[in-house]
Amino acid sequence: MLNLVLFQPEIPSNTGSLIRLSANMGANLHLIKPYGFEINDKRLRRAGLDYNELAQVYEYENFDDYLDKANPSKLYFVSTKVSKSYADIKYISHDSFLFGSETKGLPKEIMDEYEGITVPMQNGSRSLNLSNCVSIVAYEAWRQLGFIN
Repeated sequence: MLNLVLFQPEIPSNTGSLIRLSANMGANLHLIKPYGFEINDKRLRRAGLDYNELAQVYEYENFDDYLDKANPSKLYFVSTKVSKSYADIKYISHDSFLFGSETKGLPKEIMDEYEGITVPMQNGSRSLNLSNCVSIVAYEAWRQLGFIN
């Protein structure tokens, strides 16, 4: 089972969309606090529809709490600040993908510790929407696993 990890997400509709995505593909969704919204925000519930009951969502107080409790076997961070494409990796079951907050990204000290991948874009582009980026990476990894959990 793949693991999608959001570091301090700020936009509730992105997180809600990713609750729905993780439920539909059978991935775990890990949320690292603080959030830019309340977990019961109506925009989060609206984007997630009724998938909250179907999704495996875990919350953590901070990144160290996530590492201690989730104990990821392989963690990739996804960022525009690296050049290795997500499509150039051979993924295995239980891989974890860490995505930074919508406006701040990830702290440098985290990026210094783990392997980074990126979603290629046209020159001059700044970034993709968080939920779109997660979807692209997650579905490539799941495709490589034969769409099996």
